[in-house]
Amino acid sequence: MDAVRSGRGGPSRRGILRGGGALALTAAAGTAVAGCGTGLGVDSDGTVHIEVWHGQNGPSLKAFKRLVANFHRSHPAIRVDIGGGVLADDMLQKVMAGLVAQSPPDVAYIFGPDLASVARSPQLADMTSVVESQPVPWNQYWPAAREGVMVDGVVRAVPAVLDSLAVVCNKKLFREARLELPAPGWTWQDFTEMARKLTDRGKGTFGTGWPGAGDEDTVWRMWPMIWDLGGEVIAKGKREIGFAGEPGARSLDVLAELARDRSVYVDPKPGGEQMYQAFSTGRLGMVGTGPWQLPDIRQAKIDYHVVPLPGFHGRSVTISGPDTWSVFDNGSARLTAARTFIGWLMEPEQAYLWDSEAGSLPQSRPAERRPKWREHAAGVPGLPVFTEVLETARVRPVDRAYPKISMPFGEAITAVLLGKSTPAKALRRCADEANAAMAKVR
Repeated sequence: MDAVRSGRGGPSRRGILRGGGALALTAAAGTAVAGCGTGLGVDSDGTVHIEVWHGQNGPSLKAFKRLVANFHRSHPAIRVDIGGGVLADDMLQKVMAGLVAQSPPDVAYIFGPDLASVARSPQLADMTSVVESQPVPWNQYWPAAREGVMVDGVVRAVPAVLDSLAVVCNKKLFREARLELPAPGWTWQDFTEMARKLTDRGKGTFGTGWPGAGDEDTVWRMWPMIWDLGGEVIAKGKREIGFAGEPGARSLDVLAELARDRSVYVDPKPGGEQMYQAFSTGRLGMVGTGPWQLPDIRQAKIDYHVVPLPGFHGRSVTISGPDTWSVFDNGSARLTAARTFIGWLMEPEQAYLWDSEAGSLPQSRPAERRPKWREHAAGVPGLPVFTEVLETARVRPVDRAYPKISMPFGEAITAVLLGKSTPAKALRRCADEANAAMAKVR
């Protein structure tokens, strides 16, 4: 929940580093040798040290430090040294540099869409044995949690944080506009009509908001619409985008309608920070967001309502952006210790502490059914909705071509939101640029 929340990931939880992410990974793949430095990190008494680049701050960092302290008590022969020096948004670049220099950490917090780029290195460990040894069966994890850590059919990481998108509504603005709150089964046409009625330029209020910096936060919100219309991010065959026709055009039409009505606040800064601030100060009627934003909304004392995303045909499709714990092979002793630590984090007691304090949704169905989680969720209005919609959640493809699609699509979305292009023209330009770039990647 990978987000604009004080607890984790800095100012842009969804702002993954696109384009340059794979920087010199070809060099890394050619020079790094799996299993190098076998004796590194082992004290004379047999204590194994592992380096973990966690990427956290605020409440999530406090929770992680608690977990590490607990792990040390139960595993005295393993010492977890936490560091990294960067927040999650900058982790990809630092890890890539470490791989090139043959000095990656033992564990790093990696955003799911970046995993395919990292997987080009032979030092990224296979985590199949870890997920298969857990007390919670791997097939009981939400599909989004499992799909977000798979690269070419292999488990190359484990889920660290799981989220989903839904719509949060300001009840006060709905009452003032004499509108009924939306319910599950509403449509995108309902959404645009409500946004128009909630907008009052005299009072400085907008029906909704959308990030307009062209970053990943701008883009990932569009995929549920495209999936709902039968499109895909990458077409079968993996040589072109899968939304160049009606799915992409109709999805962009929704934004074009909001722009024509001037009912959408377009946030020009990366990560949607100003958009969320506008909602927390009572100037937005609706905002698409994840559970990471609820603490800030509650702190602002906004009376709110959470509802699944609209659909085009009355069914809701949502997206999840899993973050991952990725493990690197720095020799057999450190690799075994790193896998032990990550497997321990996945166990129910540790998973609950992390999920409830770091802002993740429960990563498996059994975890969601645990009394502890149910009690926690009951104390946070709307939180159960984000878990319920995981049944329909999908993830962005874990494919190294993804950044080549995300960047031109972000530009297309921004152009439509700002009224600088029609959906058809913007989509055509996106398709041309993305398809040409994908051909080079393949």
